[in-house]
Amino acid sequence: MKLKGSTAVITGGASGIGEAIARRLAKDGVAVVIGDMNQEGIDRVVADIRAAGGKAAGKTANVTSDEEMGALMDFAAKEFGSINIVVPCAGIIKDGLMISTDKETGKVKKALSTADFRAVLEVNLVGTFVTLREAARRMIDSGWKGCLWTVSSIQKEGGVGQLNYSSTKAAVALWPKILVGEFHMKGITGIRVNSIAPGYVGTPMVKGMDQGALANIVKGVNLGRLIEPEEIADAIAWGSANDAVNATCLEVTGGMITGMIAK
Repeated sequence: MKLKGSTAVITGGASGIGEAIARRLAKDGVAVVIGDMNQEGIDRVVADIRAAGGKAAGKTANVTSDEEMGALMDFAAKEFGSINIVVPCAGIIKDGLMISTDKETGKVKKALSTADFRAVLEVNLVGTFVTLREAARRMIDSGWKGCLWTVSSIQKEGGVGQLNYSSTKAAVALWPKILVGEFHMKGITGIRVNSIAPGYVGTPMVKGMDQGALANIVKGVNLGRLIEPEEIADAIAWGSANDAVNATCLEVTGGMITGMIAK
């Protein structure tokens, strides 16, 4: 697929990995539409892309809303004439152990709330579903070819204290094979589906965490450093352009050794 002249819709594109993907695709001549809850961030990224000679537009959108995601997709089609690449980067974390006990008594002192568990599933899982569904129905009806993505994580293997988050990332890592199977069954050959599973990425949030804990994380990465957001964006651009990349999950971790005890 030729990236130049295509249109990408990126949720969570006003910061972090989503922003890096928006900037990278714009450099390749992709018209970028950013959906996010942060209007200030949308305006900043759109302005930067336009100043660099790229095409970009943005609209506030809640990924859990059928109506707002439908409106975002219609906005993209109206602005740039098609939808070809969709990357749902919007996501949240609400970490916590399912059960926490008191060191002295051994009794339960805290439990992960149902509200916090559901909140993560609603954005990361339901939000991804709504995003891809609203894009796919328009792509199919209009005959637009392209690539749908899900954003998984190395935590699809499981992360202690992230039962909710890991559950969503394990789920969306499976979606490419399921959705491509459904498309194949219906004779839909022009829309591919892939997932990307980043390792620990050097976003401001990660770089700002406890430095001792961060050093231990890096010890478990063969590359010896965090992955940069731009490296994730490069993988998205490559996978979107390569028609043979389909129904799979790409791990971009720098050689993270799951379960390794750093010494």
